[in-house]
Amino acid sequence: MTPHPPRVLVAGATGYLGGFVTRELKSRGHFVRALGRSPEKSSHLQDQVDEVVVGQVTTPTSLANVCQGIDVVFSSIGITRQKDGLTFKDVDYQGNLNLLEEAQRAGVKKFVYVSVLGGLHLRHLDIVAAHEDFVDELVASGVNYAAIRPTGYFSDMTEFFGMARRGRVWLVGPGQNRVNPIHGADLAVVCADAVTGEDREIDVGGPDVFTYRQIAELAFQSLDRPVKIVSIPARLARFFVAVTRVFNRHRGELLAFMVTAATSDIVAPSYGTHTLQAYFRECAQPGAAATGRF
Repeated sequence: MTPHPPRVLVAGATGYLGGFVTRELKSRGHFVRALGRSPEKSSHLQDQVDEVVVGQVTTPTSLANVCQGIDVVFSSIGITRQKDGLTFKDVDYQGNLNLLEEAQRAGVKKFVYVSVLGGLHLRHLDIVAAHEDFVDELVASGVNYAAIRPTGYFSDMTEFFGMARRGRVWLVGPGQNRVNPIHGADLAVVCADAVTGEDREIDVGGPDVFTYRQIAELAFQSLDRPVKIVSIPARLARFFVAVTRVFNRHRGELLAFMVTAATSDIVAPSYGTHTLQAYFRECAQPGAAATGRF
């Protein structure tokens, strides 16, 4: 008798990666329960998953029973823009820890979590520390787990596309550091494999490695516009980060992460078939912004 695929709770189902993961799991025959923050934000998932439950990971009481009957929890929960005064530690660390504790109470067999490539060496950054502190909790919990560490999403690269559309791309330093970003659909395959796989630490990037300057040039090419790139000295960028931290810690830490990424090589084993060139061409299509395609 063939065993049924694990029943999966997807936390972060309304986000960029979570949406792709939800669809990938359903295509493999998994029972999928989506966790959303509110009925309004989760309503579009009703026709895509088996169940939708509502809960705030920062409010433990709201998570009661969300993991009941679930075999595996997948979480890509995290914040970028600060809302309601919440910090990276509040959401990326404590929110996921609240979910882990609820999963343990429900007897969940496995927890799959998306962290950051190179996180072990970047813990001086608040956003990375929050991710990796949670991974520490996950390892110590005794629950079977997988920590997935991608290089960065294609959706992150739309920052370059947006600047190119406005006429000029600003780079930190000469832009010669390298990255191989990955499309959400390709990363979702890796995440879905991790649900039933045995690997606990998974570093992953997309199929093509670029310098940041090449990504900027690709964005201009997709728009059929002349290349206009301005390089900001890394020292000046770090000074701006320090000043921003004084007035807005959250925004300053997010900028610090971006500057660190822009001045580092972020390359992981290549995976997937989606190309950044095709993605930018899609973004350049009329109406792409209005339809949420970038």
